[in-house]
Amino acid sequence: MFDHLLVPLDGSDLSEAALPMATASANKFRSKITLISAVHIPYFIGEGIDFAELYDNLSQNQEQETKAYLQSKQRALLDAGFHVDIHLVVGEPPAEAILHTADERAIDTIVMSTHGRGGLMRWVFGSVTDQVLRKATVPVLLVRVAPSSKTTKRHVWKR
Repeated sequence: MFDHLLVPLDGSDLSEAALPMATASANKFRSKITLISAVHIPYFIGEGIDFAELYDNLSQNQEQETKAYLQSKQRALLDAGFHVDIHLVVGEPPAEAILHTADERAIDTIVMSTHGRGGLMRWVFGSVTDQVLRKATVPVLLVRVAPSSKTTKRHVWKR
């Protein structure tokens, strides 16, 4: 356990709250870290606008930005002495991308933060964390972040 950690990042400070726990675990257990992000833009169909071209442009731009973001996080961790790789998944919803990557890359622990959504926001957007926690076949370490105060509370969840 803790040989290969998967850390999902979406570009937000809240998702990056998982990095201190991941690096602390990697330090202690000499773990490899894989940073993952998913680019998934819903496809729209309508009249009067060329949605296919708009979709392709949005997707390509988002893919380039996300890859640059992951590479910058990777560089910082490599400079700190960690063994880190990145994985960008295009066209797959985030929870599915995390779960598939965990299976395909022999990940033994997923380290991620919760975004602290509740009520209507959680119902509308769903919870990637909930989906991963329910379906993961490996332990999931969660870092709970209170979005209003940006304070971090550490919780360990195991499956």
